[in-house]
Amino acid sequence: MSTSTRVRADACPGVFATHDAADGPLARIRLPGGAITKDQLGALADAADDLGDGALHLTSRGNIQLRGVTRPGLAARLSAAGLLPSPPHERVRNILASPLSDVAQRLAPALDRALCAVPELAELPGRFLFALDGGRGDVAGEGADVCWRDGALLLDGADTGLRVTEEHAVETLISVARAFLRIRGTAWRIGELPGTRPLLRDIPGEKEEPRVFDTNPGLPIGRIGDAFGVAPVFGRLTTGQARAIAKAGNAVVTPWRSILVLGTLDDDAGLITDPDTPSLGISACIGRPGCAKSLADVRADAARVGRTPMAHFAGCERRCGKPAREHVDVLATEDGYLVDGEFVPVGELAGTLARKGSAEVKGKQ
Repeated sequence: MSTSTRVRADACPGVFATHDAADGPLARIRLPGGAITKDQLGALADAADDLGDGALHLTSRGNIQLRGVTRPGLAARLSAAGLLPSPPHERVRNILASPLSDVAQRLAPALDRALCAVPELAELPGRFLFALDGGRGDVAGEGADVCWRDGALLLDGADTGLRVTEEHAVETLISVARAFLRIRGTAWRIGELPGTRPLLRDIPGEKEEPRVFDTNPGLPIGRIGDAFGVAPVFGRLTTGQARAIAKAGNAVVTPWRSILVLGTLDDDAGLITDPDTPSLGISACIGRPGCAKSLADVRADAARVGRTPMAHFAGCERRCGKPAREHVDVLATEDGYLVDGEFVPVGELAGTLARKGSAEVKGKQ
């Protein structure tokens, strides 16, 4: 456990406290469990067209951001769509849930209601993260502060050995969050506390020897039973693509910048629907010109490379949006990139990443 603390104010963006990016105010809309109805998705598409830059930007926490929101009226639209059930809690409704788990998807709205019902929990840091993993190990490895994984309670990704039934999962996660508030001091995350024992003091449950669980992140792309897994390039969902998904039905936004469409997608509208698409393994921050801190137009540079291993392109050392799972770190500099710490000119990126991909394949054989 780290004992580092943070002294600056919590600047995580929301709807009422936006982030002033180079391309205008950025608003983040929380989607507990990633679930969004077709009407809500349509409302966000309209808001992006009328108030923002004409796109919905998926985040690594299964939320949606609107960029360039320079015109007023967003909060009223979101409230009307049921996306702001408790304005005081809007920045702390950070809940991941396994997209393909009925149990996790059922518990997510219950956890959200319980969270919003406790006034003091509105004071949680905006980075505090809950997770509900149905046992697949998909969201358990996504860096949650507190995670219920099919009965096991994890703190900062590590199994505590405490076993809690589905019936008591929500109250247990809420109890941990309340305990964190009491002892946090200046810490924003559970991993920044000197120890976690005080968080578990009053939590009932069976005790076992802690285990190391396997993780299996990601959503399959393509047909999944009666649903369909799709992904927009670099997590940027155009309003046309959003409306095509809304026409198909409700959806679940995942922390891997993909979407589980709960219906028949008649028009893919340029979405990635083939699991062999080369760009599927690449993520990138917004880069230039959207971010003043970025040293490069990372999305343009990423688009020019072919098939790569899992890689994240970042325009600065903050590495916004980087995936929790193992990946190649591609960091912009003034005159090129550092690929896992080694300098590579822009013109040699494709070859370098291709070689890394070949080495990864050989290593698995």
